[in-house]
Amino acid sequence: MPTDYSNASAADTGSLWSAVTPDDPACPTLRGSVQADAVVIGAGFTGLSTALNLRKAGVDVVVVEAAEPGWGASGRNNGQVIPTLSRPDPDDIEARHGEAGERFVHLLRDCASTLFDTVREHGIQAEAEQTGWVQPVHSPGRMAIAERRFKQWSQRGAPVELLDAGQVQKMVGSQAWHGGFWNRTGGHINPLALARGLARAAIQAGARIYAHTPAIEFVRREGYWVVRTPSGEVRARALVLATNTYTGEFSSVLAPRIAREVVPIRSWQMATQPLPDSVRATVIPGRQALSDTHGELVFARYDARNRLITGGAILLPFDRADRLKAAVAERIERLWPQIGKVHFEYIWNGYVGMTDDFMPRFHRLGPDAWAWAGCNGRAVGLSIALGGEFAKAVRGVPDRELALPFTEPAPLALHGIVRRVAPLMLMRYRRMDRTEI
Repeated sequence: MPTDYSNASAADTGSLWSAVTPDDPACPTLRGSVQADAVVIGAGFTGLSTALNLRKAGVDVVVVEAAEPGWGASGRNNGQVIPTLSRPDPDDIEARHGEAGERFVHLLRDCASTLFDTVREHGIQAEAEQTGWVQPVHSPGRMAIAERRFKQWSQRGAPVELLDAGQVQKMVGSQAWHGGFWNRTGGHINPLALARGLARAAIQAGARIYAHTPAIEFVRREGYWVVRTPSGEVRARALVLATNTYTGEFSSVLAPRIAREVVPIRSWQMATQPLPDSVRATVIPGRQALSDTHGELVFARYDARNRLITGGAILLPFDRADRLKAAVAERIERLWPQIGKVHFEYIWNGYVGMTDDFMPRFHRLGPDAWAWAGCNGRAVGLSIALGGEFAKAVRGVPDRELALPFTEPAPLALHGIVRRVAPLMLMRYRRMDRTEI
């Protein structure tokens, strides 16, 4: 069984999102057998977006969720809405996947707008701010990253800008960076509120969502997919597996090959005390989402209560929350000395699903069945857009029209060992961050 990461250590003060977000919509536990045209496993962003899009098309859909809507990575992240991948750029994606890669690049380009349009369409109270996303570069040589991304994304029609050091300083209120890359469609949301809002919208549209109903396994039987749970089963023509990083956490036999191609990495988030107006006037005054080019990522954004939401990574597994608070406070005070002494009132964590090439994975599981995994820290906007694509697939749209570059699952050799040693990559990232390119 998985760990409840909302109580990861004695010093962990819990999730800000859990503290400020209205309760889940009422979702019963599945008992007995039910039937639908489609079954979705996982009530995170992808699963809920898929269900909502299917109901808008009149398709009967059941969602089974091991915990509650938004319990996993969808409700624990920083809430930055970023319409790019973390490493691969459009040329990389298209070179690998051809025409399907081109369609995926277009989906990725528009995914932030898709998210904010969905929030507006359904009146979801998710603290949504489409203020843009900025990626400052942390050394002069890293300007090559910003220049490459500006060139490639502008060629695909994205509303992007290349920023010099002075423009970045004005935008973020710090002299620490040397220029950057800006996409106007990005922004930030309360991710748990978004997940719960999507669940409410899907239920209101007629979807059936069952909470505390982990999928143990799924099998193909007599032309239908049958999903077995501890106290019941779902029988459906089509199936979407939307468990991402948590695929192997509740059942080792659910989809082991997919679970073993993703390495879960614990990501820590934290929230400061509310900052006064005088400080906010000079610290990211336009309220953009910010994440820079460090391997040990520097990231920050405001929430609706004017807390600065940031985070970090920690290597040794003792007193992690307290040690991380001290380290990240020092970083924030160095980047933005006008803030003064930083106090973190909330700290929490959850999984980020990493792949060995930083590319998400899309799979056909059989007739009328699909899955994806590998968010690589960039799935808030992408997940919502992918829900629309999986809904199209369920409705019979052919592969040549889908923005889903399918591949076969590729489990990592010695996955258990890789999972244990993966946190040590932080040392490599720190070394690379100090090296000019």
